[in-house]
Amino acid sequence: MKKVVLVTGASAGIGKATALVLAQGGYTVYGAARRTEKLDDLKQAGIIPIAMDVTDEGSMRAGVNIILAKEKKIDVLVNNAGFGSYGAIEDVSLTDARYQLEVNLFGAARLIQLVLPSMRKQRWGKIVNISSIGGKIATPFGGWYHASKFALEGLSDSLRNEVKPFGIDVIVIEPGGIKSEWSGIAFDSLVKVSGKTAYSSMADMFANAFRGTEGKNPEPVIIGNLIKKAIKAEKPKARYAAGFMARPTLIARKLLSDKQMDKLMMSQVKSMGK
Repeated sequence: MKKVVLVTGASAGIGKATALVLAQGGYTVYGAARRTEKLDDLKQAGIIPIAMDVTDEGSMRAGVNIILAKEKKIDVLVNNAGFGSYGAIEDVSLTDARYQLEVNLFGAARLIQLVLPSMRKQRWGKIVNISSIGGKIATPFGGWYHASKFALEGLSDSLRNEVKPFGIDVIVIEPGGIKSEWSGIAFDSLVKVSGKTAYSSMADMFANAFRGTEGKNPEPVIIGNLIKKAIKAEKPKARYAAGFMARPTLIARKLLSDKQMDKLMMSQVKSMGK
């Protein structure tokens, strides 16, 4: 019997690539997004579109119930929906900060709560949380984004040991730079929020530096393939990483002190942001 997968944020980027990889791999895939018209091109690959807003309780509950009513199970949840809202912590409104956490953290957590009963019942499941290397290191201007991803990492660590006795694996994916709309949106946000404040000079430098890496970012299919590898593994690792500068950055974080990491990060940004 085919494994049933729910992928959130499936309309673009990593979510779309993952949905396609898994559908081609023989999984029954439900691709979720707020606007299902953005999922029309996935239908020809056999992906079933489903409307879901991860900031809306009713929407999430209804989406999960639709899948359970038809398939009787959800074997794999890929919590991919998310975005990066950048700006100096002083400049970002708490309304925007709360929304960042609502999408990146609480939406994922609520979906986990909704799928766990069926996974526990069958004593098998895979929960894949898409974090980031930004869940291990934090750059200036990404404070609320990093807060959401650091929190998702901690949530995943706690959850992993809670659900292991039920045969459920929790897997964290830590992408580095990936070709998608994400970086453009994030750094346009940075310039809009902090481009004319006391932080403007540094904000412009950061935006230029990160835009300069876009041509080096690989296609999101590498993350889709990584997720497929992880969920097929009988004993998956707790974390997987791929993408531009992912592994070197995570190794540096392990080896360097906080001061050394700050110095390395800022020197790289200054050289790229000129």
